[in-house]
Amino acid sequence: MVFKTLREDIDGYLERDPAARGALEVVLCYPGFHALMTFRLCHWLWQKRFFLLGRFLAHVGRVMTGIEIHPGAEIGKRFVIDHGFGVVVGETAVIGDDVTLYHDVTLGGVAPSIESQTQVGQKRHPTLGDGVIVGSGAQILGPISVGAHARVGANSVVTKDVPSSVTAVGVPAKVVMPKDKQKARKFQAYATTGEGCPDPVLQTIENLRSQVANLSARVEELEGKQPDIVAEVREEKKSDVA
Repeated sequence: MVFKTLREDIDGYLERDPAARGALEVVLCYPGFHALMTFRLCHWLWQKRFFLLGRFLAHVGRVMTGIEIHPGAEIGKRFVIDHGFGVVVGETAVIGDDVTLYHDVTLGGVAPSIESQTQVGQKRHPTLGDGVIVGSGAQILGPISVGAHARVGANSVVTKDVPSSVTAVGVPAKVVMPKDKQKARKFQAYATTGEGCPDPVLQTIENLRSQVANLSARVEELEGKQPDIVAEVREEKKSDVA
């Protein structure tokens, strides 16, 4: 069982990283794979209630790889951390099969409420469905869900649930690409799309520019009519005096 899981994890890197030339290269040269193997051991110790030992070995793995994965997290098969430096996965995070994270991704938690601070194992971190791709620098925060085969764009901040088979980008992240289950199942590096991924902030700025241009044109139109309006007002005053 252990060797089967190991083989599947290696296959995940070979399938999704064109730079990987073979299984031995993945085993020897990929810090994301090293961090994953360290997590598998630490998670086993955590389940056996060797909490301190599990945390200590996880800390050693963090020092060696620059990737921090809490041993209490749950991670599925063929998990890939590409490049990996700066990745953080919190204690109650749940990650499905065939998920890909890039560097500087955070699956972070939020502070528990005062009423629930004493509850052990309270869900504070995200849940990622099967086949999710998270671009570099993205932050997914809180006990939210990212649906299967969804994509989160680079440097996005996700604080609300993301449906399956969509692309979400921005701060805060918003869905910018409609559902297309067939295309969503195809792997796209860095959570990019073939059609391009519109920036919601840029869209807002463009809308504002359009409104300003329309208002400017209207003001110019009114200014051009001003002499006629003044003449009409004078004629009305003369009529009133008469």
